[in-house]
Amino acid sequence: ANLKLKNIAILLYEDETLSPSLMAEAKAESTLLTLYQYHGQKSSAFTPHTLEHVVLIGTDENNDLATIERSIAQATVVAESTALTRNLVNLPPNYCTPEYMATTAVEMANEVGLQVKVLDKEDLQALNMGAFLAVAQGSLTPPKFIILEHNAERSEELPTVVLVGKGVTFDTGGYTIKSRDGMKGMKNDMSGGAAVIGALRAAALLEIPLHVVGLIPAADNMISGNAYRPDDVFTASNGKTVEIVSTDAEGRLLLADALVYASRYKPDAIVDIATLTGACVTALGGVMAGLFCTDTQLQQRLLEAGKLVNEPLWPLPLDEAYKKSLKSHTADTKNSGAPRGGASIAAMFLSNFVDCACWAHIDMAGIEMRNDSIAYIPSESASGYGTRLLIEFLRHWADL
Repeated sequence: ANLKLKNIAILLYEDETLSPSLMAEAKAESTLLTLYQYHGQKSSAFTPHTLEHVVLIGTDENNDLATIERSIAQATVVAESTALTRNLVNLPPNYCTPEYMATTAVEMANEVGLQVKVLDKEDLQALNMGAFLAVAQGSLTPPKFIILEHNAERSEELPTVVLVGKGVTFDTGGYTIKSRDGMKGMKNDMSGGAAVIGALRAAALLEIPLHVVGLIPAADNMISGNAYRPDDVFTASNGKTVEIVSTDAEGRLLLADALVYASRYKPDAIVDIATLTGACVTALGGVMAGLFCTDTQLQQRLLEAGKLVNEPLWPLPLDEAYKKSLKSHTADTKNSGAPRGGASIAAMFLSNFVDCACWAHIDMAGIEMRNDSIAYIPSESASGYGTRLLIEFLRHWADL
């Protein structure tokens, strides 16, 4: 986009590892991802640069053009879905509120044919989602629980996969307040939820033959006279009580009630994705996401999907030993534990709320924004991480 080109040609060179159609898909997808532009809220007029023509040049006249065209169409869906994720993450927090996320999800769902439902505060109270509501109670902006469903009418015949994405639209840390520098960029704390919204859009448009459910618990973590405090105890929707040690360990509280809700779909697998812990950034350097998994086959599927789309994952331990520091004298569990091994401790906290043998938790903290080593992520932009990973995971599952 910076070169202001109107026409480009891309050579589909011969490669033993990629078919012409897969190469066309990869070239088209990377081109569209690179062309992403975000103007923000600047008052100056903005006319996005658009290419008039992209020509893919093959070296074999016997290539199956219909298959290649289909691959390019699929790449377009994936890139546009990633752009939706990036747009949500790039927005300022006074724009991208829980209500805005819900409205965007509803509009998208109506466009592509997903079933959608948005639960309000009163609905969450009726469901006894005390952990979710604890985080939201300090904000004047009401929480929203966004539920997207693909192939709902075929839920009895198709495998069911539930995707859960953290949707903290701004995180002050609450009374366990973040530093000035630590609070900057906390509008991005809903990146997991945005990735799930993008993935559900693609699932519908690609007609993936799975029953896919997307759950996005959205709320602000603010400070006020009504905000939750360290030492408070809340009851999650599965009846487990949680002692608050840190109000800055809020994302796992939203996920807790969402994971309990996920079990009502009797899923074959649950995958949650969240910018959850600074400990994961420390461990993996913001280069890849941490993967915690209870099932070897599910882990392998996710690792392969991440490798294929260059959104890598690294397996981290999910072991009962990490639960020791979550032991509470007043509740069933604390929401935070010892400083060492924080990513695994957070994952073990979440395991208290999972009723599915096949579960994966993805901690994507630190990679939700631009990575300078990846050319197709524009500078000062959200990466859209997780969207393409989840789409590829769903496509691969459906192909098995």
